[in-house]
Amino acid sequence: MVIGAGVAGLACAQDLLAAGVGVRILEASDGVGGRMRSDRVHGFVIDRGFQVFNPSYPQVRRRLAGDELDLRPFSRGVLIHTDTGRRRLTDPRAHPSTLVDLLPGRLAGPRDLAALGALTASDALTTPHRLKGRPDRSTRKALADAGFTNAFVERFFLPFLSGVFLEDRLETSARVFHLVWRSMVRGALSLPAAGIGAVPLALAASLPKDTVRLETPVERLTDDGAETVTGELVPARAVVVATGPGPAETLMPDVAVPAYRVVTTYYHAMPDPPLNEPTLLVDTRRRFLNTCVLSNVAASYAPPGRALVATSVLGADAEGRERALRSTLSEVHDTDADRWDLLTVRTVPDALPAMAPPQELSRTTRVAPGRYVCGDHRATGSVQGAMASGARAAQGGAARPRPVAPGEDPKTRSAGRLTRAPPGRRAGCPAGRPPW
Repeated sequence: MVIGAGVAGLACAQDLLAAGVGVRILEASDGVGGRMRSDRVHGFVIDRGFQVFNPSYPQVRRRLAGDELDLRPFSRGVLIHTDTGRRRLTDPRAHPSTLVDLLPGRLAGPRDLAALGALTASDALTTPHRLKGRPDRSTRKALADAGFTNAFVERFFLPFLSGVFLEDRLETSARVFHLVWRSMVRGALSLPAAGIGAVPLALAASLPKDTVRLETPVERLTDDGAETVTGELVPARAVVVATGPGPAETLMPDVAVPAYRVVTTYYHAMPDPPLNEPTLLVDTRRRFLNTCVLSNVAASYAPPGRALVATSVLGADAEGRERALRSTLSEVHDTDADRWDLLTVRTVPDALPAMAPPQELSRTTRVAPGRYVCGDHRATGSVQGAMASGARAAQGGAARPRPVAPGEDPKTRSAGRLTRAPPGRRAGCPAGRPPW
């Protein structure tokens, strides 16, 4: 049994089924995805907090095909609002006109450009295994050791990475930073045309029908499985808790869950986009984490004749915060944001785990015999980390694969790689075996 239908739980269920182990997923809410869900609000696609998707992650490549999600890419690079105007940091080979922003006195000097080139080449070419094995320290210390000036760190890395790690001190583990930087260099940040919720929906679609049971919150674990809030006893010989941090601590009090970062995203609508490109815009004064015209990334995020802007800030919503934000957005977008319509506000209290050094990049998923836990708090705060922890939980707790059935090709269940059953022939629970 898997409790929780976020990407960690769905990945775990995929691998259990691929190993020939029957599984059911109990999900408390009315849909799959956990924090990766999308809603429709007045014809707009509203993700539950601004998110981006990186198709270069190994777990993503293993489980999903890009055409399943109809991915729409962001521009490579970032726009930086400074007190002297906008600056752009991107690959000048792809955008020669941006070379002017790299001149001394504007964004980066020769020392910082050399350090940036060396860092990017090193992370892109170094294997994740070697990056994980390096001594750990804070991201700020790692950037200083890499030769960056403090001025460039404050102008670029701090405003940009604040939106990546949801913290404004660059205290995140350098190991995590290098892995994330590598993934950004090697992949293209994107959004599914239907919203970030398309990712878990695609994972769920690969599972046999009725694997996921929605609106079934679990009250507690029992010796024989779990008990729902309605008192129903659901038997299982093993249980994986793949919930968010709060329910995980409740169901498994002995599991240490790190503190989580809180983020709030404001979604505004207007007739015309204030920026005519699919690019993240950050602020050197750090009055927000980032702002982006989502309908420039994927036109499907807004109805015809309308544009959608998402702006994220650290912490929870508060009275007067959105009004003050409008003043800032008017300045950075060079428009009158007071004329924008506020569609909705999304606060995510458990958006990302804090990842201070020394950061364990792979925590055990086994808690006790027959008891496992997975989620981004067991690895890195990313889709890759969540899926990888789900995979480890499945590897650690999967029973022996069922015998090969008469006429079945054993190659379709190759070890170590997910193999999807063809439509209409997806395996169910092996007969005579209590499901997970």
